[in-house]
This record gives sequence, C-alpha cells and structure tokens, in this order.
Amino acid sequence: MVESIGAISLLGRVPVYGVCYGKDLLSKRKAIDVCGLPSADCHGRKVVCGSYLRRLRFGCVRFSSIRCQAMELTKEAYSYKEDGRIPKDFRYRIETDVDRKPGKWPPANKADNPALHNPLLRQERMGCGWLAAIFEWEGVLAEDNPDLEKQAWLGLSQEEGKSPPPGFILKRIEGMKNEQAISEVLCWSRDPVQVRRMASRKEEIYQALQGGVYSFRPGSQEFVNTLMHYKVPMALVSTRPRKYIENAIGTIGFEGIFSVVVAAEDVHRGKPDPEMFVYASQLLQYIPERCIVFGNSNQTVEAAHDAQMKCVAVASKHPVYELGAADLVVRHLDELSIVDLKNLAAVELTEFGSPEPELEMEEEDDPYPPSTVAVDDGFW
Repeated sequence: MVESIGAISLLGRVPVYGVCYGKDLLSKRKAIDVCGLPSADCHGRKVVCGSYLRRLRFGCVRFSSIRCQAMELTKEAYSYKEDGRIPKDFRYRIETDVDRKPGKWPPANKADNPALHNPLLRQERMGCGWLAAIFEWEGVLAEDNPDLEKQAWLGLSQEEGKSPPPGFILKRIEGMKNEQAISEVLCWSRDPVQVRRMASRKEEIYQALQGGVYSFRPGSQEFVNTLMHYKVPMALVSTRPRKYIENAIGTIGFEGIFSVVVAAEDVHRGKPDPEMFVYASQLLQYIPERCIVFGNSNQTVEAAHDAQMKCVAVASKHPVYELGAADLVVRHLDELSIVDLKNLAAVELTEFGSPEPELEMEEEDDPYPPSTVAVDDGFW
C-alpha cells in the first residue's frame, strides 16, 4: 500500500482510501479495501472531478499532502540505495577467478590449427608425433675438423696484418657468422665493405683447406633414413654461405632431403643468437616447442633453449660431460629412436603457458635443538 501511494503521489494527485462491500463465492457480504484516485478533467484553471467519487458509496479518508510527500521522499531514498547497489542495465559481470575476456581464456593451443578441417590432422598436430628436426652440418651430419677453422682465422690474420687471435677468442667466435666475429669480437674493422671482404676471404681459405671432401659421420645416414620413413620434416642450418652448403649437400648425396636450408645470407647473427633456429621453424611452419635441434656445441644448446626448442647434443668435438646442458647427449645419431624424439616433443604444458610453480615445503624448526654445551664422556 505504501508503494502504491508513493508511486501515485508522483502524479501529483491525492489518493483516496476507503472500504466497499461486495459478495464472495458463498454470497456473503464482505468488506473490501479499495484505494482509488478521482478522475479529474482540466478546463483552463478549473479542475472538475468526474463521476468516480459519486459512484463510490463509502466513507473516504483523505491523506494529507504532507504525508504523501514524506512517503514519496522515503521511496526515493530507498530506490537510490538500490540503484547504487545494482547497476541499472543488470549486465554486470560476476567477479570470478577465471578471466573470461576473449583471447585470454581458455588459452589457445599453439599446436592446434583451426583451419584444418580434417580432425585426424588436428589430432596429429596436438600429439607428440607432430615434430620437426633442425640439423647443423659440421660435426653432426658430416665429419668436421675443428683445426681447419683455426687455421683459416690465422691465415686471414696474416694476410690482413692483424695479430693472431688467441685460443679463447677462437673458442668464443665458434658458431658465429664471419662478419659478426670480425666486427664484434676481433674488432678488425667497422667498415661494412671491409668486413664482407674479409669474411668472404676467410671462407675461401677454409674451403681451400677443406678440399671439398665430405663424409658422413657414423650413424647419421641411418638416422636420417629413419626420420624420412616417419615423414619427419628436416631443416639444415649453417653459418656457411649458401653456395658452399648446397655444394656439400650435393657432394654427399642429400639432395631433396631437407625441406628448408638456412645459410649465412638468411640471418643477421649466428650462434648463440637463436635467430637461425627460429627462422628455420618459421619456414617449416612448426612451432618452436615442437622443433628439436641437433648440434655439437654449447652455443647450439644455448641458442636452441633461447628459442624454446629442445636440443640433442652430439659429442663429436666436445666430451660428453661438457654438454650436460642439452636435453640429450649422444655420441652418434643412430643411438636415438623416434620414441626418444616424441618424448622430447611432449611439451603440452609449455604450449599453454608457463607451468604452475611447485609448492615448496617449509622446514619446521626442531623443537629440541642440540645443546651447544660440551659434555665430558668421562663425567659418568
């Protein structure tokens, strides 16, 4: 009744409260509460009441205008509190621990490709069998002589009149591009033209010392045949110029095996920068988490891990204990099986983001700490 009065008072009219008598289902006379408004017609400045009041045959009690205004203010006060508690559009978001914003939850699986309409292909991509292999050339697939690299740098230093680089510098520039090593580590020149000329000359000296003779490392050919049998795509990565890499591939008989070949001209920096491996995974159209790098140095392991890839180290010129940072260490590639590669590629947690941190157990303090007072054994 109060709500009705408050709402009707907004119309600026005085409500009428009374009692009328009617008959119920048993034909008994019964009092019924009635609240109504007089119908009024406005003719200029004169207000004329209709026949509504004349038809009512009960005593009328008029509420004062002051009381109606008080009820109206009370109603407005309560409605203001309700509006502040609940938004007007009723489309408020319930606060939960799950972020429902589009694109953030649920986190998209990077291995999945919604463009593939074949469910079997999508299932294969989601499984650990969807992987790619990225190989280095020297010391992994083909035999390598590390002394030739050192002799090439020493020969270039003699031709350019530079001091010969010491052993720790030669170890530092291992796996780098020639231009990168000359300008950033050896600091022989900053002129891009001179840097390219010396880099080209160093590669010519190396190829002359190498003699164009290539041979497989033991077990590498069998492992490549195994990957071809399981249709695993393979890429070749090297800091050598492309013409020398293609010549070596043709000489050893690996034409058509590698889907992607990344040479020195394709990247700006060499190892330990992961640019080569990331670019190879892009050309293969495989996510880095499903690419396995095969190298033979710690620079390769570092670059592969920076690219979010797994790394298998081949102990060809370094002992096994120096390559402990790799995910797997082998002496020859034929020691690996396709199951080993699938176990390395089973990295579903990293595709959904960083794994949950492990709970650390707090050590409880010993309620009975050892006494610091020495006791003489001969006391008793």
